[in-house]
Amino acid sequence: MTQAATPTADTVRRVVRSLLQDSPLHDSPLQDPPLQDGGGLRIAPVAEGGEHSTWFVGAWHVLRLAPDREASRRQRRELRLRELVRPHIGVAVPVSVAHGEWASGLTYTLDTLIPGGSGEQRDVSAVGEADLAGLLSGLREVPGPQAESLGVPRATPRSLETLRAAAERAAERLAAADEFDPARLKQLTAGGVVQLAAQPGAAFLVHHDLKGEHLVVSGDGRVRGVLDWTDAAVGDPTEDIAGLAVAVGAPAAVRAATLAGYGARPCLRGLWLARCDTLTRLADRLGGRSGSPLPLLRAQLAHAWEAILLERLTEDTW
Repeated sequence: MTQAATPTADTVRRVVRSLLQDSPLHDSPLQDPPLQDGGGLRIAPVAEGGEHSTWFVGAWHVLRLAPDREASRRQRRELRLRELVRPHIGVAVPVSVAHGEWASGLTYTLDTLIPGGSGEQRDVSAVGEADLAGLLSGLREVPGPQAESLGVPRATPRSLETLRAAAERAAERLAAADEFDPARLKQLTAGGVVQLAAQPGAAFLVHHDLKGEHLVVSGDGRVRGVLDWTDAAVGDPTEDIAGLAVAVGAPAAVRAATLAGYGARPCLRGLWLARCDTLTRLADRLGGRSGSPLPLLRAQLAHAWEAILLERLTEDTW
């Protein structure tokens, strides 16, 4: 299959011009900030884009262009899913004001910009933790069968035993690089792995990618929005607890999950999913198998390995 060219600033301008000419956006705030190059609106790439080519369009919108047909399929699904989750989760979800194809079979969506900064650069306050609790509890209220009817896949819970074995190998490589003390991984015993297995029947809608760049945080530490729902699945809700442990730190993630009604076992399972993941990701990067930024991976590992009160109280069990 012929691979489409990577979208450029000129591609973005072409898409935006067509929207301004042919849609109700003609009288929208899209026209507000003037372009410095005379080509229309101010266009600037977004640093965090995931698998999408993502661009700021003026002061109020973000244009996301799917790079291939699989990403386009998931983007179409995401547009429907966002409408399903919006009434439940208590934080903002981007609104698509226009969508279509930027090349044959390749989709785009022009979304409203949710004001705030990235969760990678801003700390979440205590009130922000309550926002995260509302997100986690709201996702449990989204009807799973309805999400699946939109094409959201069902994900099999991951084996903590398998993840722990991979993390042990990663921890040894990190120890050789003076990045991690592998003795810390012994906190998760074989008995703990068994006790923290995924619970049967506990499948809910899961964002499945709650890293910091997908959390929009205001200056006062409130969580104002959640971005990029393309990886959503119906599955193990502790995956989102794990994502929050990596994004905002283990204590904040566990406090938010506890406020959302999760007990000790799902909180600890999410914590150990995050810890195993951060070890393998950093080891992969140091081994040249990943291009992720080292400072980000080190920060994520530090977040996931922060001690929590629940863990101190139960450390002899796990």
